[in-house]
This record gives sequence, C-alpha cells and structure tokens, in this order.
Amino acid sequence: MTELRSRDPNKHPVKIFEAKKGRRPVFIAAPMVRYSKLPFRQLVRDYQTDIVYTPMILANEFLHPKGRYFDFSTNERDTSLILQFGVEDPVILSKAAELAGPYVDGIGINCGCPQSWAIHEGIGSALLKEPERVYQLIRAVKDKLGEDFCVEAKIRVSKNLDETRHLMQTIERAGADFLTVHGRTRQDRSSFPVNLDAIREVRSCVNIPVVANGDVNSLREGYEIAKFTNTDGVMSARGLLENPALFAGFEDTPWGCVERFVSYSTAYSLNFQLFYHHLITMMGKMTTKRERMTIPKESFAAVMDWLDETFIVRRPGEPLFGETVLPVRR
Repeated sequence: MTELRSRDPNKHPVKIFEAKKGRRPVFIAAPMVRYSKLPFRQLVRDYQTDIVYTPMILANEFLHPKGRYFDFSTNERDTSLILQFGVEDPVILSKAAELAGPYVDGIGINCGCPQSWAIHEGIGSALLKEPERVYQLIRAVKDKLGEDFCVEAKIRVSKNLDETRHLMQTIERAGADFLTVHGRTRQDRSSFPVNLDAIREVRSCVNIPVVANGDVNSLREGYEIAKFTNTDGVMSARGLLENPALFAGFEDTPWGCVERFVSYSTAYSLNFQLFYHHLITMMGKMTTKRERMTIPKESFAAVMDWLDETFIVRRPGEPLFGETVLPVRR
C-alpha cells in the first residue's frame, strides 16, 4: 500500500461526534461483507454519510500482502473511514492495526457477527461472552497506535441486558472512543424487528458516544431512532444498499446516484458481480422486476450498453451529471 498524506484531524470520528452534537445524529454506513468497498463508500459520502466502514476483514489475513490487497483499497478521499477487523487475538490485532493505521481514521472490532463460522473461530458475536478479551483487543490497538487513535467496538444486545451493560462498560473502560449497539440478539434473524427499547435501556450505562444500528431505512427513521434511544448516531446497512442517498433525505434512490456509482465503479475497477448486485438493488424502485431480469449478467460493458439503450446516462464532465432525481428513458 502506498503511503497517503496525514489524515485530516477534522475527519477523526470523535471530532465528527463533537461537531454534530446537539445538531443531528452522526450518519454512519455499516460494515457490510463484500459490499462496503471503495466505490460504494465514495458514493454514500456524496449523500451526507459522515463515517463509513470497510467490510469486516479478518485480521490474520490482513497480515499477508495478498490478503491486504484483495480486501482493502483506499484513496485520499476515503475519509472518515473505519476499518473493521474480525479478530480474537490481541497480538494479531496489534500487528494488523499497525499496518492499517496510516490509511484509516479508526479501527473497529466486530463483536456482533452472528454467523456460525465466525462464532466457531471465536470472533464476532462469540466475543459477547468475553468482555475481558474485548478489553484486551481494544488495548492492543491503543497501546500500538496511541490513545488518540480511534477505536470502536460493534456489539449486539444480549437477552440479559445486564450482560450488555457490563460489556459496554468494559469497552468504555478499555478506552474505546465510541461503540455501536445492534438491537438484535445473536439468535435473532435479520427479519426480526430491532429492539429499540433494549438500546434505549442500555445507552445510559456509558458516557462515550453510542450508535444505534438496525432498521434505519430512511432519514426520518434515523432521526426517530436516535431520539427514541438517546443515541449519538445511527448506522444503516440494508437501507443504504437500497438507497445510498438515504441520509440526504431522498425517499428513493435518485438517478444521479446511479450515474455516480457507475462512474466510481469504473474508476476503481469494482468486481463485476458486486457492481451488478449494487445496481440491481439501488434500481429496485425505478425498474420493474421483469425489466431487471433483462439486465445482462455477463460483463460491465454489456450492462453499460443496456443502461445507455434504456436511459440517458450522463458521464463525468457532462451537464447535470450525478444531479438529477428522476431517470429519463429513451
């Protein structure tokens, strides 16, 4: 990885929380496996997202050059950025954090992934039952990169909220700068309603900023959830996949967002399958199911031909590129 210039201190996550305090919640794009790649991160920043995460990256894989180059790419515009690690070994995390530190604004520790493989590896939500190990992981980053370097932990609520409070207080005691609480337990399916009451109940047990995660599918819901839970920020995953302009107040994906995504994907050589999935998802309400079935699945060029034949697609430098709300059909 080529060294980037010094990080902008105003993009430090703590500075962002301080700047937004009393004005509005901090808007955050969640770490999403595969999908939180550079083009998508750039896109959501164009629409008022304050802090953006990488996908969860396995810390032991990040130690190997091939793993780093496959999982992580960035540039000078990619800020404020938190790299989330899946990890259970403080020594490995210390080494991975040292490598990542110059390229990010913070390190996140995944304590919430509910997938069985992650639990088997002792990472993700397996850590919900190991608060002292979470403490050691946070300290590993702070001891390596300094107390001013931002560290966050993302957890889920437990059925026993006293366990959640104890974990949150341990995270604060370790020196974490903020934490994120997903309002579902490890056992809950994603279709299960998020438990905002639980987030509200545990929020007051710590003094550091707390972010509410789960079911943020519109700007209005973001404000309502932050107010109800008394949290400092809100994090969205599926809502942003469907509408990357969510935090800018758009009810549906604006056409200019599609144009920008195509441009970023071209510029940063996004994997075609990821490009295709993003495009299908964000165009869900501007195309019919039958129409989406006609979008070619074989190559980026074929998709571009389809888009150009179906809509007016502006390129960077053309008037109104990335600015229109409604698509114009041929």
